[in-house]
Amino acid sequence: QVQLVESGGGLVQAGGSLRLSCATSGRSFSTYGMGWFRQAPGKEREFVAAISWSGGRTAYADSVKGRFTISKENAENTGYLQMNSLKPEDTAVYYCAAQFLGVGAVTREAYGYWGQGTQVTVSS
Repeated sequence: QVQLVESGGGLVQAGGSLRLSCATSGRSFSTYGMGWFRQAPGKEREFVAAISWSGGRTAYADSVKGRFTISKENAENTGYLQMNSLKPEDTAVYYCAAQFLGVGAVTREAYGYWGQGTQVTVSS
């Protein structure tokens, strides 16, 4: 079992930055791929970014490409999502997800472990 806990969300003005963290416990984080998804009110949960278990492959939604960066620090058992140039449309609850030997998949169904989410609100 892997437990995931997100942190780092909050309220920020448009153009600002936030760094989300996803702390893990359980099995070795180095063998897990990770993804970030988000869900805005009234909308389905959508893919944001993903990284393979080795860290060698990353993927981003077109809407965040060039603004967000996903990373994982195996020694800290923690994954990160650096979010720059935030826009009001980035407002959502952000979830991290993990999958054993994950290759950086972009679909929700590929992930077996999920955190509880952290709220990100971007004001205009």
